[in-house]
Amino acid sequence: MSGQGAQDAKFFQRGKIQEFRAELQAAESKDKKFTKRKTVLKKIVANITMGNDMSPLFGDVIQCLGIPSLEIKKMVYLFLVCYGRSKADQIRAVMPNFLQDCEDRNPLIRALAIRTMSYIPAPIVVEELEDPLRHALKDRDPYVRKTAAICVAKLYNADPRKCERNGFVELLRDLLLDTNATVVANAVAALTEIGDRQDGVIFKLNLTVANKLLAAVGESSEWGQIYILDSLLRYVPEKHEDAELMAERVIVQLQHANSAVVLTTIKVLLYLMNYMENRRLMDYICKKMGPPLVTLLSSGPEVQYVALRNILLIIQRRPQVLKNDVKVFFCKYNDPIYVKLAKLEIMYRLAREENAREVLAELQEYASEVDVDFVRKAVRSIGRLAIKVQPAADDCIKALLELIETKVTYVVQEAVIVIKDVFRRYPGRYEGIIPTLCANLDALDEPESKAAMIWIVGQFADRIENADELMDDLTYTFLEEPTEVQLALLSASVKLFIYKSHSDTTKALVHKVLKWATEEVDNPDLRDRGFMYWRLLALSPAAASEVVLAEKPAITTDADRMDRGALDQLLLHTGTLGSIYHKNPETFIRGATGKALTDSPALNPLSRQVLVPVARTQLLPPASIRVPGPVDPRVVNPPSPVLPPRQNGASLPADAGAALVPSASQASTASTSPATQDLLGGEDDGEGEAETEDHDHEDLARAQAVAPASDPYAALDNAFGGHIADAPQHNGDANDDLLF
Repeated sequence: MSGQGAQDAKFFQRGKIQEFRAELQAAESKDKKFTKRKTVLKKIVANITMGNDMSPLFGDVIQCLGIPSLEIKKMVYLFLVCYGRSKADQIRAVMPNFLQDCEDRNPLIRALAIRTMSYIPAPIVVEELEDPLRHALKDRDPYVRKTAAICVAKLYNADPRKCERNGFVELLRDLLLDTNATVVANAVAALTEIGDRQDGVIFKLNLTVANKLLAAVGESSEWGQIYILDSLLRYVPEKHEDAELMAERVIVQLQHANSAVVLTTIKVLLYLMNYMENRRLMDYICKKMGPPLVTLLSSGPEVQYVALRNILLIIQRRPQVLKNDVKVFFCKYNDPIYVKLAKLEIMYRLAREENAREVLAELQEYASEVDVDFVRKAVRSIGRLAIKVQPAADDCIKALLELIETKVTYVVQEAVIVIKDVFRRYPGRYEGIIPTLCANLDALDEPESKAAMIWIVGQFADRIENADELMDDLTYTFLEEPTEVQLALLSASVKLFIYKSHSDTTKALVHKVLKWATEEVDNPDLRDRGFMYWRLLALSPAAASEVVLAEKPAITTDADRMDRGALDQLLLHTGTLGSIYHKNPETFIRGATGKALTDSPALNPLSRQVLVPVARTQLLPPASIRVPGPVDPRVVNPPSPVLPPRQNGASLPADAGAALVPSASQASTASTSPATQDLLGGEDDGEGEAETEDHDHEDLARAQAVAPASDPYAALDNAFGGHIADAPQHNGDANDDLLF
């Protein structure tokens, strides 16, 4: 511990309010260097840090604001940040000191005053903050400007409409062109926070400002680089060349030492690749993204897990990124279980004919580990590998049979579950191992494995000599079994009867099971299936045979792949919680705004087919902000937004490039204009890998099959008086609704 830290540690002792008040009053005399008051304030701040309520000292502490000491001002302002909200009625006494400090010569004090005022959302503070904040945004010192930029976001959080009416959003936009990189980064951070609100303005960038932001990346701190790179997702390339040039400028950030910067850079590159057509450049970018991702795996287990969850998304969209690096994801003996399970999933995703033998050998090693969950996952991965890579199926089946011979209960159960799927993937190929499975029937006590074995017995009852005896033993505990097992027993009994309809034992068995299912079971699914089978068998046994023994579709690995549209949307959240949960943030963060690819002439056709619309909920009365700048070429004759009255009335420079547009119905009107619809005919983007192209064509076919020919609800817009759903609208005279 440093010397200063050891000295400050003595202040962290619980004290009494009366003692602190008495010490503050006693320190007013004979304290020329304010040493006593500094000591008392340090004790108070230490008690706040420990969670003790120091709010009764509010009146005594604010009297120290007039002391000309930066250290004391910092502690008093920290006190106000903690208790200013709860003491809104007494905050009026502090306002003269706030306004005086906002005009102080010292830029640190000016910034400190502005920052503290923005933390207190009391109406009187918000009212008085407007003029000092406007001056701070134009202050000569960059430290004050960068602090004021964050304060605009806090003011917007307290009163969005006042912030818009007084032009603070436009002033914030002007800071994007500031000469100081830290100011630019903070302005981007504030605009991003405002743009991410459901009721906030939509923050977009054009090519000019995006390039200027990129120029500031090299001089910014790590956090500043993350904010600036993340803001590039708000730029929509109109030409393939624009996206390619920007990607070439961004790709150098992959060499950064900070993992967050690397993941944000990868996110930007993946986004820009949707707007490219140069296949050689796309392959080069994918090749360059691999080593930084592999480097992240040498970090601590927490960073490894974040990287692995992001890699799992990336390789589904761009398999060529790590196609030759499967060995990197082999598990180490000291990896935590959550890292091992994540690596196991990626190993399966990267497995192909060339590396299947190596992957299988590694999975066999994992199947002998001591961790039960890990072993289960490894055994199941062997079966999935057999389904995915056909040339490796024989070796995988041999490995599963060897594992069954170990007689370890949970290993046998997992092997039976995956072998059922292998039977469906390769019908008529591996039925010779059924006797081995039947010999281990007594080891199955979990519902999923028991249901899998029952399915095998019923499906291949014509090839199992003692199938009726096995089924008779399995149905003995029918009423005590879980629903999953009961459904499997019911279907298997009917299949057995169809295969061996002349056997009296089989007839009695199916009659007994159907009677149980229809009369003694409460589950409606089981009961309905029992009635259906009973009536089928009673009316037409031939029809029952065609239904129950119908040819089943082969198992494929398509179910393991995420939907292309949802995948494109999740990749826009690379490096965030959304990429770890594999869920969009709006599903687990209240008030979060969804992200999706934006249509443009440069967007490749396959991505356009699976575009996911994102609706912005208008929580407050809509406000339009008119910002001069380049016109969006996709909008034909855009409607002129209504300009709210502004106190300063100053015109805005036309060369500031960020476009801030209202989030109400105007945006949705522009997005569905004929000009936008005409852009749907684009050029092919060239996906780089044959495997990726096959997946993309499958996604395209699936999207075309799912897309309806016409919207059956399109004619309902006028069913509610011409109002747009979920958007506040006037109904008749403006005086009828006092909310407006």
